[in-house]
Amino acid sequence: MWFLRKDPHVKPEGSLAFRVRVRTKSGEVVELRLSKATEISPVEGGYYVRKEIVAPQSLDRAVLEIWFDTRYRPVRKSVEGGELIPIREWSS
Repeated sequence: MWFLRKDPHVKPEGSLAFRVRVRTKSGEVVELRLSKATEISPVEGGYYVRKEIVAPQSLDRAVLEIWFDTRYRPVRKSVEGGELIPIREWSS
């Protein structure tokens, strides 16, 4: 029996969405909800989402990209202008 390791940055929210947190260059934390129905698009071999982020206080800009396999498991993640915060470091 195989046990799948949970992704350290992408937290499932039920079966409809995911939550991620990004820290921008100034240190501001922005939480994003990525909806499977409206934001994650089918691509060859799985799914893809690209989200442009503008932090509300600092106005820092960042771009989040996540590639998923056909079962919505993250296989590649990229943040330009920031970094993903591991779920274990989320305070709430």
